[in-house]
Amino acid sequence: MRILRFLLQKEFKQIFRNKALLPMIFAMPIMQLLVMPLAADYEVKNINISVVDHNHSSTATQLTKKVIASGYFKLVDYGNSYTQAYQGLETDETDLILEIPAQFEKELLTQNGSKLFIAVNAINGTKANVGAAYLQQIIRQYNQSIRLEMMANNQQMAIPEVDIATANWFNPDLNYRYFMVPGILVVLVTMVGAYMCALNIVKEKELGTIEQINVTPIKKYQFILGKLIPFWVIGVFIFSIGLFGVSYGVYGIVSQGSLLLLYGYMFLYLVALLGLGLLISTYADTQQQAMSIAFFFMMIFMLMSGLFTPIDSMPGWSKAIALSNPVTYFIEVTRMIMLKGSTFSDIKMHFAVITGFAVFFNGWAIINYKKTV
Repeated sequence: MRILRFLLQKEFKQIFRNKALLPMIFAMPIMQLLVMPLAADYEVKNINISVVDHNHSSTATQLTKKVIASGYFKLVDYGNSYTQAYQGLETDETDLILEIPAQFEKELLTQNGSKLFIAVNAINGTKANVGAAYLQQIIRQYNQSIRLEMMANNQQMAIPEVDIATANWFNPDLNYRYFMVPGILVVLVTMVGAYMCALNIVKEKELGTIEQINVTPIKKYQFILGKLIPFWVIGVFIFSIGLFGVSYGVYGIVSQGSLLLLYGYMFLYLVALLGLGLLISTYADTQQQAMSIAFFFMMIFMLMSGLFTPIDSMPGWSKAIALSNPVTYFIEVTRMIMLKGSTFSDIKMHFAVITGFAVFFNGWAIINYKKTV
């Protein structure tokens, strides 16, 4: 323990002496956690729509008002020229065109139906799909209300309706930030831990100080623990600041589950992650190589972890990669505990998986580190 204590003192002194490293470790993750949830929002709003109204009836006007009143669409052009509206589509000033035919109201009254034309700017596939879905849903609701009103007028009697009551569990307000903040917090802790730990041993290789350590009676496991524990402590500190200072203090996200359980999983996750960083550093000879390898893994971990897109929607081969990703499990556990209030019985398999990652990465790093005397 005495040797390990001296190694830890050395590591902490090296970290806090590096004035360029401290902002990267502490300031950058906090700033990213403050800004990224504001931008990483998949709820599409302010969709520019042009309405080409050939009918100019009260029914067509009511439909247009209902579309704008939904809060998702912004009316940028209203007229009777489809050519003019299409020019807006070509110049990206318009995202959707809703064309109302000249006989719209008459066909509704005499034929019990009419057709509307929707043109969608599909360059941005996500915005196109979501915007078109919003518009179709609004038209369906309007169509239903018109039909019920016509039936009531014709029969002079009340028409029975079916009311649907919706209950949104775990995120009642459908606030997308509640979904994103826990995931982004996990990614930032992952990036800091993996990058900093991967660079640590490599820096000693470049400076030549690792050769001095190699000729000492320090054991392999003592050297590995001396490299792992400081960044484990830093990872816990960053997670705590992000959880209490930003997640709760700024976004008002209160964990519905046990913080003790969340921290228990986070402790084990950091052991696995830092083991990966140490493993990278045993293969890399320069800091540039270590950063390139770490960046390669971080991009895969971030994009295939379920942070932005659901894993269930991925093809089979990418789903297998996602399930081989330790970040996937921590993001899922963080969301389950913070938003759903899950207990240990709900995430016990996640504990088993991350334990396997921790043993695998750290065992490989210890074996691969070649200490010469």
